[in-house]
Amino acid sequence: MTPRTSDVILERMMSLHPKIIDLTLDRVWRLLAALGHPERDLPPVIHIAGTNGKGSTQAMIRAGLEAGGKRVHAYTSPHLARFHERIRLAGELISEDALAAVLDECERLNSGQNITYFEITTCAALLAFARTPAEYTLLEVGLGGRLDATNVVERPALTIIAPVSLDHQQYLGETLAEIAGEKAGILKRGVPCIVGPQEEEGLEVIEAKAARLGSPLLVHGQHWHVAEERGRMVYQDETGLLDLPLPTLIGRHQVQNAGMAIAALRHLGFGEAECSAAVTEAFWPARLQRLRHGPLVEAAGQAELWLDGGHNPAAGEALAEALGRLPARPTHLICGMLNTKDIGGYLRPLAGVATSLHAVSIPGEANTLTAAETLGAAIKAGLNATASDNVIDAVRDIVAIDPNARILICGSLYLAGNVLRENS
Repeated sequence: MTPRTSDVILERMMSLHPKIIDLTLDRVWRLLAALGHPERDLPPVIHIAGTNGKGSTQAMIRAGLEAGGKRVHAYTSPHLARFHERIRLAGELISEDALAAVLDECERLNSGQNITYFEITTCAALLAFARTPAEYTLLEVGLGGRLDATNVVERPALTIIAPVSLDHQQYLGETLAEIAGEKAGILKRGVPCIVGPQEEEGLEVIEAKAARLGSPLLVHGQHWHVAEERGRMVYQDETGLLDLPLPTLIGRHQVQNAGMAIAALRHLGFGEAECSAAVTEAFWPARLQRLRHGPLVEAAGQAELWLDGGHNPAAGEALAEALGRLPARPTHLICGMLNTKDIGGYLRPLAGVATSLHAVSIPGEANTLTAAETLGAAIKAGLNATASDNVIDAVRDIVAIDPNARILICGSLYLAGNVLRENS
């Protein structure tokens, strides 16, 4: 198969900086200036930071805005199956021709200077957004907030800080307060911010930064409330109460994410129809996604096959809670993780809901834990675990023992992306 033009350019972009992550905005500002500052010409921006829930919240906001007839740009990372997923132009994934054109322009104007892959591709996304008419732009932070490449819009329409927890400590700080400070870096003077459920330590940092900037906060538990009641979702703020269906995205944490999305939509002036669409029409792959087609599903036979890309302790807790609410069925995990993650913190909550775990490495990822390393961590966390050469072998081994199992492939978005590519 002949490589796509965008794939060839993206491969070259991987070598423009010796590090994958190097948090600073200097290189981004340099390239944006060469491009004519596209970040100044975007449709109104909603900027979303946080440790968990950014992508799901963005997907729900987009569903609500589009139900209201709005054209919406959306930027997210990482991608799962192909890079084009990161850039959605006026509701549609960016075309190959459009992607290749903005990548080529960014590469040419960067002139071989040092810049990370995420920085230059973010500039390409902003360039595409600036050149395509739309009513809103949704920007998901890649890492942190203060020094993230998306944090270049001087005055967004709205910012959102989803729940903050421990992750990426090597870049963002060892404590929750330090990490919250980095996330709060997206706050802008006078710009309102929706704040999702937070630990007190993190909330204090966010509130202090907002006070210094005069940034009005709409805080969960203070200015808006959301809860599941009798199989429905109830949301309330000073505008009134909404009685809505539960989110189609599975898990109690998705009720909280839906609350952030609805708070954003209500602040922007949208009504019940758009809020209902946000919770019922959003789709976000690899977030407790049921797989129903493809070679892996065929290998699973009568077993259920699920996929989730959560990868930190808070994600492990949310996943365990969600699994506990599904109809009773033995649950077998197939897990692969990166060596930059707290695997023990992720696995410990799952030990109480999983019958077994098959450890795998993540194909093509230099920073993957080996299957043996994941196996050791799983045993230490209290799981009945074994190692497998790959995902499909693990599926076959599980169904040979338990044909009616629930099988969950989990532990990393990179593993999830590999599964989606191979199972397409």
